[in-house]
Amino acid sequence: MSASNRSAVRFVVLTVLVDAIGFGIVMPVLPGIVMKLGHVGLADATRIGGWLGVVYAAVQFLTGPTMGNLGDRFGRRPIILGSLAGFAADYALMGFAPTLGWLFVGRALAGLFGASFGPAGAAMADLSAPEERAKHFGMIGGAFGVGFVVGPAIGGLLGELGPRAPFQAAATLALLNFLFGLFVFPETHKAENRRAFQWKRANPLGAILALRRHTGVLPVAFASFWWALASMIYPTTWAYFAIAAFGWTPGLIGASLALVGLLMALSQIFLVGRLVKRFGERHSAEIGIGFAMCGFIAYALLRNGWLVFPVLALTAMQSLVMPSMSGMMSRRVPADAQGELQGFNGSIAALAAIIAPAIYNPALAWFTGATAPFRFPGIAFAMATVAAAIALCTLFVLRKAPAQMPPATAS
Repeated sequence: MSASNRSAVRFVVLTVLVDAIGFGIVMPVLPGIVMKLGHVGLADATRIGGWLGVVYAAVQFLTGPTMGNLGDRFGRRPIILGSLAGFAADYALMGFAPTLGWLFVGRALAGLFGASFGPAGAAMADLSAPEERAKHFGMIGGAFGVGFVVGPAIGGLLGELGPRAPFQAAATLALLNFLFGLFVFPETHKAENRRAFQWKRANPLGAILALRRHTGVLPVAFASFWWALASMIYPTTWAYFAIAAFGWTPGLIGASLALVGLLMALSQIFLVGRLVKRFGERHSAEIGIGFAMCGFIAYALLRNGWLVFPVLALTAMQSLVMPSMSGMMSRRVPADAQGELQGFNGSIAALAAIIAPAIYNPALAWFTGATAPFRFPGIAFAMATVAAAIALCTLFVLRKAPAQMPPATAS
């Protein structure tokens, strides 16, 4: 890999790192700001938090393929930098939101700009040989994990000063990231691999129709959806679950998220490349899902908060899953469709993020509310276990990905 490509890889990883810090920094205080702006208790805040997640994910679901196709047409650089600038403005908006309505607007904008993860993943695919993609997608996952070490820890500390402080800090980080990228991030998508933008492909249904031409992509996408639905248990319910089950403060919530981020980052850095090389992408994903399911079951049954921290070691192994699945799909499509694929992957994750808060949060609210037939804070983790089991069963029957990259398609 050339020096310029190595610099571009570093920037993509850094971008994901800073974005993860910005995302994680607000998680410990989101229940508090919803309760404050909505003048509601925890159970109602859990439901409202679920709808905030639905709005975010619905926008991302609709715009993910559009962002990916724009990246395939105009290059990755303008899409990524424009989204970074938008993130900075959006976090500032949410930090000063006077009502819940404005908070919903902020989450909708975050969904739009968050769709830039598709072009970021496509940029990494541009820069990687097919056999290195799982490793490099693992670097993205590692950066996300490190961001979750720093973000929630800072968010928990700043949250003690007030629920708005972490949003303002996230806005500052996003702005600095944009300014840095403006000067150092080159275009990674070669002109000869670009294709005309087509609206019929720049939507979730169009992306499915386009990608079904490539053998084996949609079965992996099906498994990826169920895994995404299972893994969304953490961003949608963890803060509410920790309060309901253990009475944790924002500081403890931030510490738990920081620890799992650290463990996942270490797993991404030291295990993903080695295990994928030894076992292959499909089997590595199966291993990760198996460990994650053990963690889900443990959380569903836990009654003592201190036991959470040793269980986090099990959940760290789930860092194997997404890099392996991303590598499987990326090796099945040509260079001129990598942006479309990554945008489609973003829509898969977004669809899961629409459904997850719509089912997990109401279930958690019901089983921790005053009218519950019995109290069961672990209900959402029990549901996530079922989703993960479907993903695992799907992987068991998948054929192996082809060894070679298919040829580029006509634009």
